Amino acid sequence: MTTLFGRHILLRPLEASDFPKWQEVRRRNAEWLTKWEPQRLPGQPDVVEDAQAFSARCSARQRERQFGTGYGFGVFVSGAFAGEINLNSIQRGPFQNAYAGYWVDEAHAGQGYIPEAFVVVARFAFEELHLHRIQAAVVPRNGASRRVAEKLGLRDEGTARKYLEINGVWEDHIRFAITSEDWAERGEALIEKWIGF
Repeated sequence: MTTLFGRHILLRPLEASDFPKWQEVRRRNAEWLTKWEPQRLPGQPDVVEDAQAFSARCSARQRERQFGTGYGFGVFVSGAFAGEINLNSIQRGPFQNAYAGYWVDEAHAGQGYIPEAFVVVARFAFEELHLHRIQAAVVPRNGASRRVAEKLGLRDEGTARKYLEINGVWEDHIRFAITSEDWAERGEALIEKWIGF
């Protein structure tokens, strides 16, 4: 199991036994989070209310890790579950790309945990997985997610029209990115600022 460490956070894959804590955070943050997420498909189990569906989600993430197509991490602060950050849809060949997605418990928002987690994951992506590019897509009005990208100095590569379905609506997304060349130039400073070792 891949466990990564930051200054204030620990990142590790979620397991079926994490369900009660994950469920509590997701229930408490329903209003904070669901407006920024895809709608659940009709007939699809509700992963927040169904422990078996959560377990299946964990198993799917484990298969992604085994195949090298994705790496999902729970974000833990002082041992408490606080959110998630994922490298999704990893593509090799000439692309060498991953899409980053993240969310945080509103009680932990604004404390720098997600920028720190992003830097930890970027170091893993560029230095261990040898990816060339990480992209993050953000709904323009999602100020909290935009601030994460801006704090990290991710490059704004423009707005993709009607890019993803979010809460039942096809939404525009600002596409942010960082490449291995950027990491070679700025990675050490990002590590020093956000991780400190």
